Amino acid sequence: MNRAPINPVYRKRLLVHNIGITLSFLAMAVGLFFLLWILVTLFLKGFGAFSLALITQTTPAPGSDGGGLMNAIAGSIMMVGSATLVSTPVGILAGIYLAEYGEQSKIAQITRFVTDIMLSAPSIVVGLFVYAIYVANVRHFSGWAGALALSLIAVPVVVRTTDNMLRLVPNSLLEAAFALGTPRWKVATMVRLRAVRAGVLTGALLALARISGETAPLLFTALNNQFFSADMNAPLANLPVVIYQFAMSPYDNWRSLAWGGALLVTLAVLGLNILSRSVFSQKIQN
Repeated sequence: MNRAPINPVYRKRLLVHNIGITLSFLAMAVGLFFLLWILVTLFLKGFGAFSLALITQTTPAPGSDGGGLMNAIAGSIMMVGSATLVSTPVGILAGIYLAEYGEQSKIAQITRFVTDIMLSAPSIVVGLFVYAIYVANVRHFSGWAGALALSLIAVPVVVRTTDNMLRLVPNSLLEAAFALGTPRWKVATMVRLRAVRAGVLTGALLALARISGETAPLLFTALNNQFFSADMNAPLANLPVVIYQFAMSPYDNWRSLAWGGALLVTLAVLGLNILSRSVFSQKIQN
């Protein structure tokens, strides 16, 4: 069996390769170690607060025992649900526009540039922006302001995912549809979008997972509410802010509830990511 000649250049390249592989493995091991450390700590302390009362009782008063996070869970569901209902159609339509006219329109190029900026913008900046243009004008915090801030964070994720997925559609499929005399709008929606609907759905689920744990924007928009409320035009309780406030408190009961809420958010985000990946893989196989 022939072997490559062992020369100084080959040995040097092999040494550099081995060093690179070793450093990459060590970096991965360090990252996984701290990630597992965080997850183990979260599960050990979070499971202690898991009970039926966690989802059936409202947040307790300072220094009292018992209680739960029902009002915070309900508030988060209302705001995240409202933001998803707004961001998903807007993001998908904007993504279709970028994919169809992105190479020919200056507006599309500017939109793509702004989308990239929004993807990397700190969420607290979005919260301050909504506070300045909405909360400060209406003079009160509200769930609608929180939903608006969350939708501004989710829209760029859906736009970029939709745009990238639509660009993966083969040109031959589009040319065949155009050859049959199909209008462009119907090709974009009935052919191109349908071919990558799994990827678009994945983007919407990832955006939902992204905004589920946002805290900073809600501090400036929805604030918090210790009592149960379904009024979106008033300060509304939400899990991220309640976790932040309870974790910083001197009360053991509040800190225990904060661990339970953190584990609840983690499991929800993990479930959304697993669902998005499973849906995408199943559609690809089909």
